[in-house]
Amino acid sequence: MHTVTRLLRTSAVVLAAVSCPSIVSAQGDEIQVYQGGLAWKGTLNITVHNNYTPKGSTVAGFPGGVVSYHSLNGVPEFAYGASKWLELGLYLPLYTVAESVGGFGLDGFKLRTLVARPNGGDQTFVYGLGFELSFNAKRWDTNRISSEFRPIIGWHLNPVDVIFNPIFDTAYKGGLKSLEFVPSARVAYNVNSVWAVAVEEYAGFGEVRNLQSGNRASHQLYGVIDRGGKTWDVEVGAGVGLTGAADKFTLKLIVARDLYSGKE
Repeated sequence: MHTVTRLLRTSAVVLAAVSCPSIVSAQGDEIQVYQGGLAWKGTLNITVHNNYTPKGSTVAGFPGGVVSYHSLNGVPEFAYGASKWLELGLYLPLYTVAESVGGFGLDGFKLRTLVARPNGGDQTFVYGLGFELSFNAKRWDTNRISSEFRPIIGWHLNPVDVIFNPIFDTAYKGGLKSLEFVPSARVAYNVNSVWAVAVEEYAGFGEVRNLQSGNRASHQLYGVIDRGGKTWDVEVGAGVGLTGAADKFTLKLIVARDLYSGKE
Protein backbone atom coordinates (compact mmCIF):
# COMPACT_ATOMS: atom_id res chain seq x y z
CA MET A 1 0.00 0.00 0.00
CA HIS A 2 2.89 2.34 0.74
CA THR A 3 4.19 1.78 -2.82
CA VAL A 4 0.78 2.49 -4.31
CA THR A 5 0.51 5.66 -2.22
CA ARG A 6 3.91 6.84 -3.44
CA LEU A 7 2.92 6.16 -7.04
CA LEU A 8 -0.32 8.08 -6.64
CA ARG A 9 1.60 11.01 -5.22
CA THR A 10 4.09 10.79 -8.08
CA SER A 11 1.24 10.71 -10.60
CA ALA A 12 -0.26 13.83 -9.07
CA VAL A 13 3.07 15.63 -9.40
CA VAL A 14 3.48 14.49 -13.02
CA LEU A 15 0.00 15.65 -14.01
CA ALA A 16 0.47 18.94 -12.21
CA ALA A 17 3.77 19.48 -14.00
CA VAL A 18 2.15 19.24 -17.42
CA SER A 19 -1.11 20.99 -16.58
CA CYS A 20 0.09 24.28 -15.09
CA PRO A 21 -2.30 27.14 -15.53
CA SER A 22 -2.71 28.51 -23.24
CA ILE A 23 0.57 29.03 -28.10
CA VAL A 24 -2.40 27.82 -30.29
CA SER A 25 -2.42 24.03 -30.03
CA ALA A 26 -1.24 22.20 -33.12
CA GLN A 27 -3.41 19.72 -34.97
CA GLY A 28 -2.79 16.11 -34.02
CA ASP A 29 -3.41 12.86 -35.85
CA GLU A 30 -2.45 10.77 -32.80
CA ILE A 31 -3.58 11.52 -29.25
CA GLN A 32 -1.97 8.79 -27.18
CA VAL A 33 0.44 8.31 -24.29
CA TYR A 34 3.04 5.63 -25.09
CA GLN A 35 3.15 3.07 -22.30
CA GLY A 36 6.26 1.12 -23.33
CA GLY A 37 4.55 -1.85 -24.94
CA LEU A 38 5.94 -3.38 -28.15
CA ALA A 39 4.50 -5.62 -30.83
CA TRP A 40 5.62 -9.22 -30.27
CA LYS A 41 8.61 -10.22 -32.43
CA GLY A 42 7.37 -11.10 -35.91
CA THR A 43 3.93 -9.58 -35.30
CA LEU A 44 2.34 -7.01 -37.59
CA ASN A 45 -0.52 -4.95 -36.19
CA ILE A 46 -2.63 -1.95 -37.12
CA THR A 47 -3.87 0.89 -34.93
CA VAL A 48 -6.38 3.35 -36.36
CA HIS A 49 -6.34 6.77 -34.68
CA ASN A 50 -9.21 9.25 -35.05
CA ASN A 51 -10.05 12.47 -33.23
CA TYR A 52 -12.83 14.96 -33.76
CA THR A 53 -13.10 18.50 -32.38
CA PRO A 54 -16.73 19.64 -31.83
CA LYS A 55 -15.54 22.82 -30.13
CA GLY A 56 -12.16 24.28 -30.96
CA SER A 57 -10.26 27.05 -32.66
CA THR A 58 -11.94 28.61 -35.69
CA VAL A 59 -8.65 30.07 -36.91
CA ALA A 60 -5.87 28.06 -38.54
CA GLY A 61 -2.44 28.14 -36.96
CA PHE A 62 -1.07 29.46 -40.28
CA PRO A 63 -2.56 30.64 -43.61
CA GLY A 64 -4.14 27.73 -45.50
CA GLY A 65 -3.82 25.35 -42.56
CA VAL A 66 -6.40 22.97 -41.12
CA VAL A 67 -8.87 24.59 -38.72
CA SER A 68 -9.51 22.34 -35.73
CA TYR A 69 -13.18 23.34 -35.31
CA HIS A 70 -15.34 20.48 -36.65
CA SER A 71 -12.31 18.68 -38.09
CA LEU A 72 -11.79 14.90 -38.11
CA ASN A 73 -8.12 13.94 -38.08
CA GLY A 74 -6.70 10.45 -38.19
CA VAL A 75 -4.24 7.90 -39.48
CA PRO A 76 -3.77 4.12 -39.73
CA GLU A 77 -0.57 3.10 -37.93
CA PHE A 78 1.16 -0.13 -38.94
CA ALA A 79 3.69 -1.58 -36.48
CA TYR A 80 6.04 -4.55 -36.79
CA GLY A 81 7.91 -6.26 -33.97
CA ALA A 82 11.45 -6.42 -35.38
CA SER A 83 12.92 -7.83 -32.17
CA LYS A 84 12.05 -8.18 -28.51
CA TRP A 85 13.18 -4.58 -27.92
CA LEU A 86 12.55 -2.86 -31.29
CA GLU A 87 9.33 -1.94 -33.09
CA LEU A 88 9.11 -0.31 -36.53
CA GLY A 89 6.10 1.77 -37.53
CA LEU A 90 4.49 3.44 -40.54
CA TYR A 91 1.69 6.01 -40.36
CA LEU A 92 -0.03 6.12 -43.75
CA PRO A 93 -1.99 8.07 -44.76
CA LEU A 94 -2.52 11.00 -42.42
CA TYR A 95 -5.87 12.52 -43.31
CA THR A 96 -8.30 15.27 -42.38
CA VAL A 97 -11.98 15.79 -43.10
CA ALA A 98 -12.81 19.49 -42.60
CA GLU A 99 -14.65 22.28 -44.38
CA SER A 100 -11.63 24.56 -43.84
CA VAL A 101 -9.62 22.56 -46.39
CA GLY A 102 -12.42 21.59 -48.76
CA GLY A 103 -13.46 18.27 -47.23
CA PHE A 104 -11.28 15.16 -47.28
CA GLY A 105 -7.57 15.53 -47.87
CA LEU A 106 -4.19 13.93 -47.19
CA ASP A 107 -1.74 15.43 -44.69
CA GLY A 108 1.37 13.29 -45.23
CA PHE A 109 2.93 10.23 -43.62
CA LYS A 110 5.34 9.27 -40.83
CA LEU A 111 8.03 6.69 -40.12
CA ARG A 112 8.60 5.52 -36.55
CA THR A 113 11.04 3.47 -34.50
CA LEU A 114 10.39 2.49 -30.88
CA VAL A 115 12.99 1.01 -28.55
CA ALA A 116 11.75 -0.15 -25.15
CA ARG A 117 12.32 -2.58 -22.32
CA PRO A 118 11.18 -6.03 -23.47
CA ASN A 119 7.85 -7.28 -22.11
CA GLY A 120 7.12 -3.83 -20.74
CA GLY A 121 3.55 -4.70 -19.82
CA ASP A 122 4.84 -7.30 -17.35
CA GLN A 123 7.49 -5.05 -15.79
CA THR A 124 7.03 -2.74 -12.82
CA PHE A 125 9.34 -0.07 -14.26
CA VAL A 126 9.29 0.58 -17.99
CA TYR A 127 11.34 2.85 -20.19
CA GLY A 128 11.88 3.47 -23.86
CA LEU A 129 12.41 6.00 -26.63
CA GLY A 130 10.32 6.62 -29.71
CA PHE A 131 11.42 8.55 -32.81
CA GLU A 132 9.16 9.77 -35.61
CA LEU A 133 10.11 11.31 -38.94
CA SER A 134 7.20 13.18 -40.54
CA PHE A 135 6.69 14.27 -44.16
CA ASN A 136 3.97 16.91 -44.03
CA ALA A 137 1.56 18.40 -46.54
CA LYS A 138 1.52 22.21 -46.66
CA ARG A 139 -1.96 22.32 -45.14
CA TRP A 140 -0.82 20.27 -42.14
CA ASP A 141 2.45 21.89 -41.19
CA THR A 142 4.54 24.77 -42.53
CA ASN A 143 7.57 22.49 -42.09
CA ARG A 144 7.67 19.80 -44.77
CA ILE A 145 9.90 17.58 -42.60
CA SER A 146 9.69 17.37 -38.81
CA SER A 147 10.47 14.88 -36.04
CA GLU A 148 9.37 13.80 -32.61
CA PHE A 149 11.59 12.40 -29.85
CA ARG A 150 9.44 10.63 -27.25
CA PRO A 151 11.10 9.29 -24.08
CA ILE A 152 8.91 6.87 -22.10
CA ILE A 153 9.07 6.53 -18.33
CA GLY A 154 6.50 4.58 -16.39
CA TRP A 155 5.45 2.30 -13.59
CA HIS A 156 3.03 -0.63 -13.93
CA LEU A 157 1.93 -1.58 -10.44
CA ASN A 158 -1.36 -3.39 -10.47
CA PRO A 159 -3.87 -1.82 -10.39
CA VAL A 160 -2.25 1.60 -10.99
CA ASP A 161 -0.22 2.73 -14.01
CA VAL A 162 1.74 5.99 -14.11
CA ILE A 163 3.28 6.98 -17.45
CA PHE A 164 5.14 10.13 -18.53
CA ASN A 165 6.25 11.05 -22.07
CA PRO A 166 8.49 14.18 -22.02
CA ILE A 167 8.24 14.76 -25.79
CA PHE A 168 10.39 17.08 -27.89
CA ASP A 169 9.46 18.13 -31.45
CA THR A 170 11.80 19.67 -33.99
CA ALA A 171 11.70 20.97 -37.56
CA TYR A 172 15.53 20.92 -37.90
CA LYS A 173 15.69 24.68 -38.31
CA GLY A 174 18.23 26.53 -36.21
CA GLY A 175 19.51 23.44 -34.40
CA LEU A 176 18.38 23.22 -30.79
CA LYS A 177 16.53 26.52 -31.19
CA SER A 178 13.70 24.71 -32.98
CA LEU A 179 13.05 22.20 -30.17
CA GLU A 180 9.54 22.38 -28.71
CA PHE A 181 8.46 20.76 -25.45
CA VAL A 182 5.10 18.94 -25.73
CA PRO A 183 4.84 16.45 -22.81
CA SER A 184 2.01 14.05 -22.08
CA ALA A 185 1.12 11.94 -19.06
CA ARG A 186 -1.30 9.18 -18.07
CA VAL A 187 -2.56 7.79 -14.77
CA ALA A 188 -4.71 4.66 -15.12
CA TYR A 189 -6.63 2.33 -12.86
CA ASN A 190 -6.98 -1.23 -14.16
CA VAL A 191 -10.43 -2.42 -13.13
CA ASN A 192 -9.57 -5.94 -14.31
CA SER A 193 -7.59 -7.63 -17.10
CA VAL A 194 -9.97 -6.19 -19.73
CA TRP A 195 -11.09 -2.73 -18.60
CA ALA A 196 -9.16 0.33 -17.47
CA VAL A 197 -10.04 3.96 -16.80
CA ALA A 198 -7.49 6.76 -17.06
CA VAL A 199 -6.78 10.45 -16.91
CA GLU A 200 -4.41 11.82 -19.55
CA GLU A 201 -2.90 15.28 -20.00
CA TYR A 202 -1.41 16.74 -23.19
CA ALA A 203 0.57 19.96 -23.01
CA GLY A 204 2.45 22.30 -25.32
CA PHE A 205 4.95 24.81 -23.95
CA GLY A 206 6.40 26.00 -27.25
CA GLU A 207 10.12 26.39 -27.95
CA VAL A 208 12.48 25.18 -25.25
CA ARG A 209 14.44 28.43 -25.46
CA ASN A 210 11.26 30.40 -24.70
CA LEU A 211 8.86 28.20 -22.76
CA GLN A 212 5.33 29.56 -22.44
CA SER A 213 3.24 29.59 -19.30
CA GLY A 214 -0.22 30.51 -18.13
CA ASN A 215 -2.83 30.95 -20.83
CA ARG A 216 -0.20 30.93 -23.60
CA ALA A 217 0.68 27.28 -22.99
CA SER A 218 -1.65 24.56 -24.27
CA HIS A 219 -3.18 22.05 -21.83
CA GLN A 220 -5.88 19.48 -22.46
CA LEU A 221 -7.18 16.96 -19.93
CA TYR A 222 -8.76 13.69 -21.10
CA GLY A 223 -10.94 11.10 -19.46
CA VAL A 224 -10.28 7.72 -21.10
CA ILE A 225 -11.76 4.21 -21.09
CA ASP A 226 -9.74 1.25 -22.43
CA ARG A 227 -10.93 -2.22 -23.35
CA GLY A 228 -8.40 -4.90 -24.21
CA GLY A 229 -10.04 -7.81 -26.04
CA LYS A 230 -8.68 -11.04 -27.52
CA THR A 231 -8.81 -9.59 -31.03
CA TRP A 232 -9.56 -5.87 -30.77
CA ASP A 233 -8.25 -3.22 -28.39
CA VAL A 234 -10.38 -0.09 -28.11
CA GLU A 235 -9.72 3.25 -26.42
CA VAL A 236 -12.22 6.11 -26.25
CA GLY A 237 -11.66 9.48 -24.63
CA ALA A 238 -12.95 13.02 -24.29
CA GLY A 239 -10.69 15.99 -23.66
CA VAL A 240 -11.36 19.49 -22.40
CA GLY A 241 -9.08 22.48 -22.84
CA LEU A 242 -7.73 23.96 -19.62
CA THR A 243 -6.22 27.06 -21.20
CA GLY A 244 -7.05 29.45 -24.00
CA ALA A 245 -4.52 27.96 -26.44
CA ALA A 246 -6.11 24.50 -26.29
CA ASP A 247 -9.20 23.31 -28.15
CA LYS A 248 -12.18 23.38 -25.81
CA PHE A 249 -13.51 19.88 -26.48
CA THR A 250 -12.07 16.94 -28.42
CA LEU A 251 -13.12 13.31 -28.81
CA LYS A 252 -10.73 10.48 -29.63
CA LEU A 253 -11.11 6.86 -30.72
CA ILE A 254 -8.26 4.35 -31.09
CA VAL A 255 -8.89 0.83 -32.41
CA ALA A 256 -6.13 -1.78 -32.74
CA ARG A 257 -5.64 -5.41 -33.68
CA ASP A 258 -2.98 -7.82 -34.93
CA LEU A 259 -2.92 -8.48 -38.67
CA TYR A 260 -0.39 -11.26 -38.29
CA SER A 261 0.89 -12.80 -35.07
CA GLY A 262 4.48 -13.84 -34.57
CA LYS A 263 3.57 -15.88 -31.51
CA GLU A 264 3.77 -19.62 -31.94
